[in-house]
Amino acid sequence: MADLSDFLVTKRWPAQNPDILQVYAFGTPNGRKVPIALEEMGIEYEYHSTGGLSDDIMRSPEFLSLSPNNKIPAILDPNGPDGTPLGLFESGAILQYLAEKSGKFAGTTASEKFTVYQWLMWQMGGAGPMFGQLGFFYKFAGAKMEDPTARDRYITEAKRLLNVLNTQLNKHDWVAGDYSIADMAIVPWLTTLDYYGARDVLGWSDFTNVVDYEKRFYDRPAVQRALERMA
Repeated sequence: MADLSDFLVTKRWPAQNPDILQVYAFGTPNGRKVPIALEEMGIEYEYHSTGGLSDDIMRSPEFLSLSPNNKIPAILDPNGPDGTPLGLFESGAILQYLAEKSGKFAGTTASEKFTVYQWLMWQMGGAGPMFGQLGFFYKFAGAKMEDPTARDRYITEAKRLLNVLNTQLNKHDWVAGDYSIADMAIVPWLTTLDYYGARDVLGWSDFTNVVDYEKRFYDRPAVQRALERMA
C-alpha cells in the first residue's frame, strides 16, 4: 500500500485507497475535465469534492500544499512516472499527464499529438478565460456595471471563439480529428455558457456544429459516468 502520509492534502481529504490516483476537484468546467478523462481512459481513481471554492478551502494549507495557485483541479498519483508519488495542478497539465500515462486520447504520431495540444492550449488560453470573463460581466458582479464596455468586449470575443470552433468542426466530429483530451477540456466550458444565461446573447443556435458537438460529447457513457460520480 502506498504511503501518502507526507502529503498534507491527505490530512483534510483522507485517501480511502492510497494505491489509486486521488482527484481533488469541484463541479466547475475545469473541475469536470479530470474525472471525464479518467473515466474515458479507464484509470481507477478516488474523487474528493472540495465542497466549494471558498478561501477557507482553496487557501487552506492542505490544499495549497498540492495546488499552490489555489485552483482546482489537482491530483495526487501514487504511481508517478519515476516510481514515486506525483502531485500535479493545472487542468491542462493534468490532461497531458494522463494522456501520456494511459497512451490514449492525444494522438498516435507526433503531428497528431501537437494538433491535440494546440487545441488544448486554445481552450486553456482562450475559451476558458474569455468565457469566464463573460460570465463575470454578464451574470455575476460585473453585470451591475453601467458601462457596457467590458460586457460587450467579452460577448464579442466569445462569439469569435465560438466561430473558430464552429469552423473547425466543419471538417471534424472532434476538434483535433479523433476524440481527445482537447474535447474533454473544451466542452465543459461550452456548457457553462448556459449556466451564465449567455447563450441567447451569443446566438448559440447559429453555431450548429458546436451545438451538435456538445451533444455528441454528453452522449458518451464515460462522460455520463464522470458527471454522475461528481454529483
